[in-house]
Amino acid sequence: MKPRGWGFLCIVALFSLLGCHRAPTPQFHAQVNPEQLSDWGILHLDDGTLKLAEGVQAYQLPTPLFSDYAQKLRTVWLPPGEAARYSSTSVFEFPVGTVISKTFYYRRDASQGGRVQEAPALSAATLDLRAVRLIETRLLVLRPGGWVALPYVWNEAQTEARLTRAGATLDLIRVKADGGEVPFAYMVPDSNQCAGCHAPNIKAGALQPIGLKARHLPAEQLQAWSAAGVLRGLPAVTALPRTVDWTDESIELGVRARAYLDINCGHCHNRSGPADTSGLVLDASAVPDVSMGVCKPPVAAGQGTGNRRFGIVPGRPDESILLYRMESTDPGAMMPELGRHLAHDEGNALMRRWISALSGSCGNHRS
Repeated sequence: MKPRGWGFLCIVALFSLLGCHRAPTPQFHAQVNPEQLSDWGILHLDDGTLKLAEGVQAYQLPTPLFSDYAQKLRTVWLPPGEAARYSSTSVFEFPVGTVISKTFYYRRDASQGGRVQEAPALSAATLDLRAVRLIETRLLVLRPGGWVALPYVWNEAQTEARLTRAGATLDLIRVKADGGEVPFAYMVPDSNQCAGCHAPNIKAGALQPIGLKARHLPAEQLQAWSAAGVLRGLPAVTALPRTVDWTDESIELGVRARAYLDINCGHCHNRSGPADTSGLVLDASAVPDVSMGVCKPPVAAGQGTGNRRFGIVPGRPDESILLYRMESTDPGAMMPELGRHLAHDEGNALMRRWISALSGSCGNHRS
C-alpha cells in the first residue's frame, strides 16, 4: 500500500523534472545579507526567462542614467499592504521592507567571448536569457536604520547571482552598430561606491534611490501604482512634474539637455550634494546661468578642465569644460566619475548641440 500523499509527491517530482517551478514569494531580510539573489525572491528563472515574482512592480525611466550602454530591468517591491507616499520634489517615502532592484544586461553577441551589444529597451517585464547576457543586479533595501546597497553578480551560466560586496571587474567588448569593437572594463561597484551616487545629501550621508522621483517617472506609471494601492497621495495628472525622453526630437533641445543632466549628474551636482563645493548645479532646478556653469570658472584647475576656462561657453562646445569631462574616459577627468568607462556618444552629441545653440558670450574667447 502506497503511503498517504504519495501521488502528490510524484506530481511535485514530475514538475521538478520538467523544469516547472513555483514562483517564489519576495522576502525581506531585515538583518542578514543573503549570499544568493534568489533568496530575496524578487526575480526568478522560468524556462530560460527571467521573470518578476508576484507583487513586484517593474518601472522604466524615459531618461535613464547612462551605464556603459547596459540596459536595466528596474523593479520595486513593497511589503503586502504597504504603500509609498508621493512627493512632488524628493524621493517617495517608502515603508521599511521595500526592496528596489536594478538588473543590468546586454544583448548577446553571436560570437560570445565577452562581446556584447546594446540591447533594445524593454517591451515587457521579462528577459529571454537566450537573447541577453545578465551582468549584475543591484538591490536597495530599506531597513529600520535606512537604505542598504547590495550588489549581486550573475554567474556565466545565468542561473544565479551572488553577493559581491567588494565589487568586480568584467572584461567586455562592446560591438557597435557599425560592427566596430570597443574593449572596456565593466565595473560592478563595491558598497562604498554605491554610496558615492546614492547619497545625494552630503550632510545627511544617508543612501536614497535616484530614479524613484515623480519627475523621473511617466504619469502612466504613477497612475498605475496609485490604482494598485502601492502609491498614496498622487495628485491630479495636470499637477505632476512632466518627465521627458531626452531622445524625443519633438521636445525643445534645452529641456532634453537638462533632463539628461538631471538624471546623470544631478544626484551629485545639487545644492546639498557631494559635489556642492564645485558650485555647479545640474539637477532639475538648474537653469542656463552661472550656477549651471555658463561662463563659470572652475573652482580648481587641473587635468579635469582640459585647459578650458569655463564650464559652459555659449556657442562653443569645444571650449566648455562640461563637455570635455563628459567626453573623456580618463579616470582623472571624466564625469560622471563612477558608473561608466565608456563615453556616451549620443548623450554627448545632445550636449554639443545644446551648448552650440546657447547665445551669449564669456568675454575674451580663444579662437
